Amino acid sequence: MKPVLVLLVSTAWTFTGAQYYYQGLMDYLENRLLAIEDRMQFWHEQSRRYHTELLDFKKLTAETMDGLRNEHSMLFKDLEGAAVRVDRVEREMDYVETQTSPRACANKADKVVEQGVWGLQESRGVEEEEDDWEELHSRVSDCVEIISGIRSVKILKRVGGPKGVWTRDPRSSKVYVFNGTSGDIIYQFNSVRDFSRSPGVTSSRQIRLPSDWSGAGGAVYNDYLYYIQQEGDIDLQVVKYDLLSGSVTDIAMFPVDSHATVYSLNSETVADLAVDDEGLWLLYATSDSEPNINLAKMDPATLDIEQIWDTRCPRENAEAAFVVCGTVYVVYNTRLPSRSRVQCVFDVNDMVISEEAPLLYFPRRYGAHASLKYNPEEKQLYGWDDGYQIIYRLTMKRKLLV
Repeated sequence: MKPVLVLLVSTAWTFTGAQYYYQGLMDYLENRLLAIEDRMQFWHEQSRRYHTELLDFKKLTAETMDGLRNEHSMLFKDLEGAAVRVDRVEREMDYVETQTSPRACANKADKVVEQGVWGLQESRGVEEEEDDWEELHSRVSDCVEIISGIRSVKILKRVGGPKGVWTRDPRSSKVYVFNGTSGDIIYQFNSVRDFSRSPGVTSSRQIRLPSDWSGAGGAVYNDYLYYIQQEGDIDLQVVKYDLLSGSVTDIAMFPVDSHATVYSLNSETVADLAVDDEGLWLLYATSDSEPNINLAKMDPATLDIEQIWDTRCPRENAEAAFVVCGTVYVVYNTRLPSRSRVQCVFDVNDMVISEEAPLLYFPRRYGAHASLKYNPEEKQLYGWDDGYQIIYRLTMKRKLLV
């Protein structure tokens, strides 16, 4: 009996121990589940709080965006009003400027004209009077017009870099484009309309020159291209290129300082070729120490120099110039581009006096002119302004004493 009793007692103790063990395990698992539930409840509360904060932030953002949208609308209306007022002020300035007498670059001989002493005086002899009129006639050219104002402005398009030249041959309808301030390729279009409709310059006829052109001083006249060539420290060269045959027909050299530029605001332009009713002109500076712009009349056939003048127009703050009927118009600006203006006028025939010379202000556009080329057949200027190609139509009047 004893072994059986011992076995029963041992079995009872074992069952009781297992029961305690499993009960402890169940308690542990239950505690863990409760902890997990508490954690999940906490996460749920945190998520709900974050969701509420996000809704509040979204509402605040929407209100802020509505406020910014309203402020932007008000600011845009204010800017539109300011633009209208600025345009009105500019028109008033243009009117005042056209009514204001300019100050031309006149020499002492102009004072004689201003005082009206060109009339014949009774105290002088007939022969002396005839000599005076003969001298005056020798100074007067066939071209008798001077600019009185800018009639209209047309922004044709924008193509190429910020600096360059575009011009039309006065004897034909062809348009030529110099993109940049150096290179050996120019672009030819059959007309201004073809150029305006073209997507760029690559669709045109490309003309490769035998040498690089320098600066924004090229010109086209009677199917000939005239451009400036300068390499290193060699003298300035004017090259005449036949556009029909594709060959260089003549080269002329100028003994000038290689580092001198004709316009201080366009340092790449060492010299500027201009065309008007009387032919071909060259604007240049002999050296950096020379304060004024010099003018040379050239024979377009041989490139010979016929005469040279000191225009007394300063190079400082000059951006471009052009010639109309033997009269040089120098355009000035500031280092920070503003309104371009003709501030100095020089007439090779001494027929332009201070009361007659125009005070021209160009409508403010984009920057400063890299080049201005006059077409005597159309009475227009072809301007290159920060990559924009612009046409200025001019109004003309007759010079004094004609």
